[in-house]
Amino acid sequence: MKVEYLGNQGLLELKKTAFLASSTISSETVLRCYDWATAMRNRGECVVSGFSSKLEQDVLHFLLKGSQPIIIVLARRMYKVIPDELKEPLAQNRLLIISVSNAARQSKMTAMVRNRYVCEMADRIVFVGVTEHSGLYAYKNIYHNKLTINI
Repeated sequence: MKVEYLGNQGLLELKKTAFLASSTISSETVLRCYDWATAMRNRGECVVSGFSSKLEQDVLHFLLKGSQPIIIVLARRMYKVIPDELKEPLAQNRLLIISVSNAARQSKMTAMVRNRYVCEMADRIVFVGVTEHSGLYAYKNIYHNKLTINI
């Protein structure tokens, strides 16, 4: 696996909480996740995720409003153009973007590689909306010892 880094690699030394959300989430769960993201932002804790599902993107939006460290793991090749919302956190040295694939677009396979990478690097993992039909179900079972919250 070819891994590429952009940003502050020193963030890898921090305690990291992974946030992994299923693509199908109830509205009550969404609100609890927003509360969780706000709490993480206020505590300044490092959050790592692919931030690819709709809910994960919403959580990233909350986190970017804070000053805590964030690690984004892409299931595709590194950005050619940095998205505007990521430029300031990069300049503030509080963001690390990691690419774990050289594929042009995320696929089911590259997402699986990315999710395993996120789980491996995290000290704690928050799984959201994971059922036995979810692509994240296997990771929840494999990494149950790192499970902190099941939202």
